[in-house]
Amino acid sequence: MKTTGRTMIRLALAVVAAIAVGVFALGAWRPLSAQRSPAPIIVVETTQGTFAFETYPREAPVSVAHIVSLVKGGFYDGQRVHRAIPGFVAQFGDPQTRDLDKRSVWGRGDQASSGSPIGVGEVSLKRKNVALAVGLAHAGEPAKADSQLYITLDARPELDGQYAVIGHVIEGQDVPARLQVGDQITKVSVRE
Repeated sequence: MKTTGRTMIRLALAVVAAIAVGVFALGAWRPLSAQRSPAPIIVVETTQGTFAFETYPREAPVSVAHIVSLVKGGFYDGQRVHRAIPGFVAQFGDPQTRDLDKRSVWGRGDQASSGSPIGVGEVSLKRKNVALAVGLAHAGEPAKADSQLYITLDARPELDGQYAVIGHVIEGQDVPARLQVGDQITKVSVRE
């Protein structure tokens, strides 16, 4: 049996088509967007219990990378909650809170952060300040946000468009509402 060039091309195309159909049918193909690594999850251990929040690196890539870097460097370990308002927010991220003698300045001033502002305000209306949203606190300019994180204890739509929401509590949802000023953040880690 003699095969022509056209026959060989048809045969090759049929084989490629059969393989493609098989790959799709078996679910082995994934679009590039599905091949991304999962978003980091931040685990926060406190004297009131442990909670974890998922992060939003697609909406706030620089902010999430900054916080993950601080977590991996142990920045938050041993700090204390410096703001807790029932029904509003719990907030931490000020290294001064390790010193009980500085309680009067907790959460305030240039020393109340890591000293490396993010430099970009990744404020988006896609992610809202719903109950248990995690956002970046700042003193008036979103680009100057740094290490202070807040967790909304109830929906706070008045904050939308003013602060970068970088995550949402997905485990230990009852813990943030129990936090009070002075409660210790014993350890913060990244689950990737």
